[in-house]
Amino acid sequence: MKIAVCIKQVPGTTQVEVDPVTGTLKRDGVESKLNPYDLYALETALRLKEQLGAEITALTMGPPQAEEILREAYMMGVDDAVLVSDRKFAGADVLATSYAISQALRAAGPFDLIICGRQTTDGDTAQVGAELAEFLGIPHVANVIRIEGANRAELILRCDLPLEEVTLALPLPALICVEKNVGEPRLPSYRLKLATAGAEIRRLSLADLPDSDENHYGLNGSPTQVIRIFPPETGGEREIWEGSGPELAGKLYSYLADHKFLQQPR
Repeated sequence: MKIAVCIKQVPGTTQVEVDPVTGTLKRDGVESKLNPYDLYALETALRLKEQLGAEITALTMGPPQAEEILREAYMMGVDDAVLVSDRKFAGADVLATSYAISQALRAAGPFDLIICGRQTTDGDTAQVGAELAEFLGIPHVANVIRIEGANRAELILRCDLPLEEVTLALPLPALICVEKNVGEPRLPSYRLKLATAGAEIRRLSLADLPDSDENHYGLNGSPTQVIRIFPPETGGEREIWEGSGPELAGKLYSYLADHKFLQQPR
């Protein structure tokens, strides 16, 4: 079985500058980390590897510095790593991002299973996984909280839906998006860090993709445009109240009413 895990490098700080022209985050040189939700995707793949003998490829799209999280994936136990990087991918919305990654997966694959985390902490759209599956023409399941059975032909999945949990059989090849409670991620291994220090990271640019038309990527390929984006405000006044439960409840009610957050009963 060949498994691809899609991971992303996200800002590790809230102090991120915004490009005033494109309205996108300036990622070059910013303190970054591996998207926390993707750790659960990696752990899911590694458990399947232990059970079925799978080969795992970690794939990310981003600037050259995104190589750092691929090194971290090597330290967790993946077998291969792919960095998808080209300035023509910059400024992509969710649709253009999904298309670029789907093309990269075609170039690096084929894969029997693609695993994504629930969402990223910078975009929070939770749309890339589903759109990847659509572009690749394979079935997908989101909100996976447990893999109850697995073989090389299908997965038996437990999924957490808004009103209930369901069990589904998913034929392969397919894509899944996993939740945080799918399994506690393992820590990177110092032994693997030494063993994979010189491991190759494959690089794919626009020219390496099956579709190399630059009009389908980045800002050119994005049907949605950001009108305005800005970093969150920091600071501000803060009050700490002390007292019993009833006292604090009354004080909070008075504060909300005085500031017009509540309507007085008529």
